[in-house]
Amino acid sequence: MKYLVYGAGGTGGCLAAFLAMGGKDVTLIARGAHRDAIEKNGLVLETSHGTFAVPIPSFEQENYNQQPDVIFVCVKGYSLEGILPTLKRLCRPETIVIPILNVVGTGGAMQPKLPQSLVTDGCVYIAAEIKAPGVVHMSGDIFRVVFGPRTPEEYRPELKQVAQDLNDCGVEAILSDNIQRDAWMKFSVVSSMAACGIFHDVKVGAMQHPGVVRDDFAAFVGEIGALAAAMGFPLGDDLAERNLAIQDALAPDASTSLKRDLDAGKPSEVDGLIFQVVRLGRQYGVPTPRYDAVAAKLGYTEAAQ
Repeated sequence: MKYLVYGAGGTGGCLAAFLAMGGKDVTLIARGAHRDAIEKNGLVLETSHGTFAVPIPSFEQENYNQQPDVIFVCVKGYSLEGILPTLKRLCRPETIVIPILNVVGTGGAMQPKLPQSLVTDGCVYIAAEIKAPGVVHMSGDIFRVVFGPRTPEEYRPELKQVAQDLNDCGVEAILSDNIQRDAWMKFSVVSSMAACGIFHDVKVGAMQHPGVVRDDFAAFVGEIGALAAAMGFPLGDDLAERNLAIQDALAPDASTSLKRDLDAGKPSEVDGLIFQVVRLGRQYGVPTPRYDAVAAKLGYTEAAQ
């Protein structure tokens, strides 16, 4: 399998590094000073088990002209439109595109725009971020990629090989038989963590100890669970307990990319991770008072949408 990882942030950088360290044929699309540093020094990956400089071929998107078998899309949701022309140029009927973004429904939205290829849905569990040009810092040991086709008719045997390759490289890979439910499961973690962190202006550590902040995180999770159930994707009665366990396994200094982007005044996925919950709550008749409060804090008004 020839892999292309599109995006060299926390998720894409770690994914490309693990694949490269596992001996797979992987190339990275990056940009600017980050790409220049990767080309010069390799991608420097900081983990709890050590720091590794991993040589990975890297290109600006306009300079990449190979034909990958699998493309992992690891950009932010607001960057998708900008990369579609390159994806259309690279994709063939045999190409498999696996978006692993934070926002649910990304693969389904991309598929009509790339009709010549299979676009699955997917999600990732990881806490990682760019620390400096060419340097990615991974917090904790959780690295899980969940992906799969939305219907049985879309299934391809190559998807099993992708999962096997990832697992061989130390990434926990799950080929899902209900990826829409599993994507909502992941969304219930990252969206709730972002919402709680933004509302209380805290990192994960504040959610790992009994008290108001931890209780509030569970309340955010509960609203997502109710919304997913109303949409036909029940996530189970123990959703809050499972998400608290996932959160407790993270490093206390971890935070979501959404909170980091908002704090830095950068473009962010706030619409897909926060405001969309409010809109879907209205659409499906599910109360979302905690999300309403966060959205209001961020200046959201339904009249402006």
